[in-house]
Amino acid sequence: MPRLIRPQARAALWRWREVLLAGGLVLLGLWLAQSFGVVRWLGWTFMVIGAGLAVAGVQRARFRQDGQGPGIVALDERRLVYMGPLTGGAMDVDDLIALELEPMALPAPHWVLSGAGGQQLEIPVNAEGADQLFDVFASLPGIRTRAVLDVLERTPGARVTVWQKTKPLLH
Repeated sequence: MPRLIRPQARAALWRWREVLLAGGLVLLGLWLAQSFGVVRWLGWTFMVIGAGLAVAGVQRARFRQDGQGPGIVALDERRLVYMGPLTGGAMDVDDLIALELEPMALPAPHWVLSGAGGQQLEIPVNAEGADQLFDVFASLPGIRTRAVLDVLERTPGARVTVWQKTKPLLH
């Protein structure tokens, strides 16, 4: 049986899935808010939760790429693993000291993650499973997700440091 939705449309719907679900929750809340009593308050609650989920979903959709790049990204108990055709490696998320975007890397821009021991892990932005990196990056202390999304969308001409761990002062 042929597919009813063409692959490009299916990919676009899948990329924006969180936003679409949040919109459905807002619509359900709007419908419930037209009732009385507790159901009305439940509807308003659904609308507020749906709006918050929509904001997070837009950020995730902006970060998410097509997933057709080289290699596979896996995340297991805060251990990040990249298995690529030519390179690869593993790094604990807690050991991260810097995050950079290398736009000139081929065949696609790469995230360059630097560890405390001097190791570097280069991950293409469009590798399979790279959308998991959004949660990793969002958990870094002091990172601005808007800056990450802006750098990813505008693709600068040179390597850009997106985040760097602050060194604690002794005094």
